[in-house]
Amino acid sequence: MQEVFSRYIDYLEAEKNVSAYTVRNYTGDLLEFFTFVSKSGIDTLKKVDKQTLRAYLAELMRKGFAKSSIARKLSAIRSFYRYLMREELVSASPAATTVSPRLDKRLPEFLTQDEAKRLVESPDVSQPQGQRDRALLELLYASGLRVSELVNMNVDQLNLATNEIRVWGKGSKERVVLIGEPAAAALNTYINSGRKELLGGKRNNAIFVNRYGERILARRVQKILLKYSKNINKRVHPHILRHTFATHLLDGGADLKVVQELLGHADLASTQIYTHVTQSRARKIYLAAHPMARGESGERE
Repeated sequence: MQEVFSRYIDYLEAEKNVSAYTVRNYTGDLLEFFTFVSKSGIDTLKKVDKQTLRAYLAELMRKGFAKSSIARKLSAIRSFYRYLMREELVSASPAATTVSPRLDKRLPEFLTQDEAKRLVESPDVSQPQGQRDRALLELLYASGLRVSELVNMNVDQLNLATNEIRVWGKGSKERVVLIGEPAAAALNTYINSGRKELLGGKRNNAIFVNRYGERILARRVQKILLKYSKNINKRVHPHILRHTFATHLLDGGADLKVVQELLGHADLASTQIYTHVTQSRARKIYLAAHPMARGESGERE
């Protein structure tokens, strides 16, 4: 199992070009599954069948795992068995017809315009790290970038003359991301001042670097957001700013297809969730503001 698993991880990284975050999740999920298989007395992947998989999913539910976590683990197992079938190591996948648990539909979290403004203006721009953090926050809000896209960005991808960035998203798909003047100004200040100080003479193509002059990691970006989110009394992670970007665009009248393009969504259905967010917010405002919507009693004049 270990040898096959190692080859599969190499396949994910080299051929599928998945993010380090996805590799980490798949590794943990599959190792957990292998442990269950081993404890069940199964010594080869060929002996894993639908009953084995159902027993594993039942154990996860007994342990209280969230439906979303169970669905992710099942997705990892499906992907692994597709690879095994491709390599002709097994003839069938026990996960092929196993149905994922029905997920509870939750609307994406997002910030109000005032919260987003206060968040991005939080860093102390008199310091190099503050200039970096300001540029980072401005860029996430202005562009809707995934955190993986942000940390992997290099200087040659940025064009401040046209306020455009070339990024490679999921599946190595290239797209052009647009940014506004505030984000461009923050990036310009950081690149010409704070970034040079953080590099300290080192050579690095990464736009965002840490205090040692090395490329910043995704988990550091998450910590930066948590630090400044205290100023708005709301726990913020990078994807909330992506949700905020999309929601505010649609609130401003942007076309859904344009938002899809800017987010790098392959499927329009992935973008349509934000229309539900804006409709939900409109409903709340209507119910709160219109006297007849609240069912107030009394005759109209």
